[in-house]
Amino acid sequence: MRRAVFLDRDGTLNLEKEYLYRPEECELVPGAAQAIRRLNEAGWLVVVVTNQSGVARGYYGEREVQLLHRHIAAELARGGGEVAGWYYCPHHPDGLPPYNRVCNCRKPLPGMLEQAARELEIDLGSSWMVGDKLVDLEAGLAAGCRPVLVRTGYGRLEAGRLPPGAPVCADLIAAVEMILAV
Repeated sequence: MRRAVFLDRDGTLNLEKEYLYRPEECELVPGAAQAIRRLNEAGWLVVVVTNQSGVARGYYGEREVQLLHRHIAAELARGGGEVAGWYYCPHHPDGLPPYNRVCNCRKPLPGMLEQAARELEIDLGSSWMVGDKLVDLEAGLAAGCRPVLVRTGYGRLEAGRLPPGAPVCADLIAAVEMILAV
């Protein structure tokens, strides 16, 4: 079994932009590629888990999500970083068919992390979940991972809502430094 750092996408890996799906509008958080490279060099898998309710709302399709993920992966690779798996939830209870359903993959539920653990042979108890929202941390905790909030994206607003003792870091680079120091 391998250990992993699960990352939320919007606001954690890339700058927060509501319902982002166009590659030309995507900007990585400064230092994201280097942070992922550091994790890779230290033997950690990096896995992205992201809610993408824009699919359920009809703003864009799954094809656009996948194209954006390929674009981000190429940008990260230029900086030496590699993501082992990309998982997204296209569902929302108030969305359009066939995506209008309650599922276990939508954070704060742990379905995406559990699926990645099965497919990539990850030990969830030795892994971390890094995100900019409470729902990210709740998904990580529900899966048995250790949580870290970053103050990028919505993190500045969410910091006061965290469970006691949950670490807060300035950004992805600081979160990676903390994880590697533990």
